[in-house]
Amino acid sequence: MAKANVICRCEEIEIDEIRKWIAAGYTEFDELKRILRVGMGPCQGRGCRDIILRELSKATGKPVDEVRPGVIRPPVKPIKAKLLAEEGE
Repeated sequence: MAKANVICRCEEIEIDEIRKWIAAGYTEFDELKRILRVGMGPCQGRGCRDIILRELSKATGKPVDEVRPGVIRPPVKPIKAKLLAEEGE
């Protein structure tokens, strides 16, 4: 049975779990990323980052554009290793 309130589909994290950690003092995206792995799946946060940033905005009282979006590390999209290798390697 599918979970109705899943925000991070890659890691199957529900909104209640995210809110619990925000209430516990984890008020930055990177903190939630370290504890819950949100934004670390194949979509690299493209599916959940905006929703989580809105939750952080509500909890901290900051406008969404003032909430730090966290570090995005390349590659942002999965790529095949052969594309990075030079021909003949």
